[in-house]
Amino acid sequence: MKSNKVNQLKAGAILTYIAMGIGFIVSLVYTPIMIRLLGQSEYGLYNLAASIIAYLGILNFGFGSTYIRYYSRYKVKEDHEGIAKLNGMFLIIFSVIAIIALFAGFTLAYFSKTVFGSEVTTQQANTGRILLIILTINLAIKYPNIVFISYIRANERFVFQKLIELVRIIINPFFILPILFLGYGSIGMVLATTILSLIIEIVHIWYARRKLKINFNFKAFDKKLFKEMTIFSSFIFMNMVIDEINWNVDKFIIGRFHGTIPVAIYSLGAMFNTYYIQLSAAVSSVFVPRVHKLVQSTDDKKEITNLFTKIGRVQFLILSLFLTGFIFFGKPFIHWWGGDDYAETYYITVILISGATIPIIQSIGIEVQRAMNLHKFRSLTYLIIAIVNVFITILLVSRFEGIGAALGTAGALLIGNGLIMNIYYHKKVGLNIIYFWKQILKFIPAFILPILTGFLFIQYVDIYRISMFLIGVSIYALVFVASMWFIG
Repeated sequence: MKSNKVNQLKAGAILTYIAMGIGFIVSLVYTPIMIRLLGQSEYGLYNLAASIIAYLGILNFGFGSTYIRYYSRYKVKEDHEGIAKLNGMFLIIFSVIAIIALFAGFTLAYFSKTVFGSEVTTQQANTGRILLIILTINLAIKYPNIVFISYIRANERFVFQKLIELVRIIINPFFILPILFLGYGSIGMVLATTILSLIIEIVHIWYARRKLKINFNFKAFDKKLFKEMTIFSSFIFMNMVIDEINWNVDKFIIGRFHGTIPVAIYSLGAMFNTYYIQLSAAVSSVFVPRVHKLVQSTDDKKEITNLFTKIGRVQFLILSLFLTGFIFFGKPFIHWWGGDDYAETYYITVILISGATIPIIQSIGIEVQRAMNLHKFRSLTYLIIAIVNVFITILLVSRFEGIGAALGTAGALLIGNGLIMNIYYHKKVGLNIIYFWKQILKFIPAFILPILTGFLFIQYVDIYRISMFLIGVSIYALVFVASMWFIG
């Protein structure tokens, strides 16, 4: 059994990177076609509508992240009846949340003109109303399915999850591009996405029911347990609110001040930032159940610190290649891929991914806090910083548009994660942060050769020629890997 779980862990991690690699390739081909077929204004409108509905994602109140903690508690005791009661409670909770999400989303759609602001035309507001309705239905469908996905994840069936994700990535463009070529625009695109989501949700339900034999008990709704979960989840919910402020409020503020076109420019930068975060999450996500089990079974902070550090080092290696490579070769890439209308996306991307680096190489620390029930401080700290971020972003956006929004977000992340949370990890959680950063800083000498290579290319080679660009990226990647292997 242990060998099977280890194999699932390894295969899950490998499939994650395969899925991400294919996803990136698909995105390289699909996204430029999509943004040209939609046009800059409609692409911005779509992202604006999606960012508004994303706020309804916080309606799960953190219960999704709570499931694994309580499942692990029952699993250790082999309490199958307790797991069935837990499943029943969660399905009831998420079904109610789905109904609330539908009501809230339809209300936003009804007042779409007010929601989108004065910079949006009447025609755009009408299109936006339909987008809001479809996106709301898409979200509501996903809520009850959280129980089945969480159950699959808690059982560490990473291979199945990653294969489904891989299939979704490959199929998605074949669903959407024909609709865009037929001229149905953003409405047709989100409708196709919703249909695909429904199919995937049904597959998850089938797997959990047929293969993992998930059971439900709806007769005994444990009010005491629900109260305990609510208190625990409330701080995860706060984190979700904070994440929505940090990653989605920027688009909303930009749209209110400057309309849909600057939203489109910022959205491409935010998309690259999402890929950047996914690179890190691919490593940490498969370790979430293991972290909870480790914390439940031992109080050895050294062992937890070692796991925290090992994961962080791997994340840092992967991310630093992407970050430094984009700094040197990002401008010509944006020039060919998005077009000159999206030139500002380069600066937005560099600012966002630079600010996100520290939080995401320490992302497994969030799960350590949750497992130890020490996540309250992070939630309160981030809430204060996020509120300050909103006011700073409003001031910066009014003058610098997307770049101002990126600066506000990056600054908030650096203060919150780079300073405050590191002190908390060390003082309260018990992780040896000094040891962590010593291990990370050991890579610094290995950066000298890749950075020198990058500077030589941008100074003496015309990397705006596709052939030279491809040669430059290849050589840079080889130098980076070799330097990290032999020096880092």
